[in-house]
Amino acid sequence: MDNKDRNILAILQRQGRIAISELATKLNMSDTPCLRRVRKLEQSGVISGYAAQIDPKEVGLNVVVYAFVRLKENSDQHAILFEESMENLEQVMECSVVTGAHDYLLKIVASDLLSYESFVKKSLGSLNCIAGIESTVVLKQNFSRNILPLQPL
Repeated sequence: MDNKDRNILAILQRQGRIAISELATKLNMSDTPCLRRVRKLEQSGVISGYAAQIDPKEVGLNVVVYAFVRLKENSDQHAILFEESMENLEQVMECSVVTGAHDYLLKIVASDLLSYESFVKKSLGSLNCIAGIESTVVLKQNFSRNILPLQPL
């Protein structure tokens, strides 16, 4: 990946719907080589997709919770069961394996605290591989970044 590719990525992060002709102009390139580079970045998996960024509060998701999860045992079987279950729960926005006293960190969205409580009891609580859940409710999110710091080499 060279500086031209990094510049393409930097622009596409901010303007995912930009026309190839406009992108090429911004990069001082012609359309065909620019399109070729974008397609190569997509095919190699550097660009994993395009999506609209939606404000959760505007669609009624007013609560963000970080939940630390401990599994009953540290086995592949429990990890696979847990991870596959998390992928199927729409409220779980992120699932990360962490070090320390817990095994996973989840970012969960809900409409309100009652909705989150119901989610914990009905969805997370139904998994036999979970030993414990500790939740931290976000009172105020100062900012959230979706743009990676891509600096030219």
